[in-house]
Amino acid sequence: MLMQYAAVGILFVGAIFFACAALIVSRLLQTHHPYKEKCQIYECGMPPFGGAWVRFKPSYFQTGLIFLLFDVEMMFLLPWAAAFRGMGIAALLEMFVFIAILTVGLIYAWRERVLEWH
Repeated sequence: MLMQYAAVGILFVGAIFFACAALIVSRLLQTHHPYKEKCQIYECGMPPFGGAWVRFKPSYFQTGLIFLLFDVEMMFLLPWAAAFRGMGIAALLEMFVFIAILTVGLIYAWRERVLEWH
């Protein structure tokens, strides 16, 4: 069993070494020659106007997080539904717990008025 951990440890050290080596080599090989056009903001080929720092409404991020929540829910629900017949009653109860936790999150978001678009 110790050999299995040793193999994982060697792979981990190798991955860290490879990542550090890649960062060092990329830093050594890159060229850095800033000039006015290179440092300008890129706006889809249009000449830039205004400042670069634009404030976004927090509701955009909240909507994205809620979408991500339900997207992950579907990622777990669809394979479960496809293999439901062979899993038994325990899997059904676990999925009810999973859906209950997500429902509590949805009710909380609803009460905090996160779902309303202003």
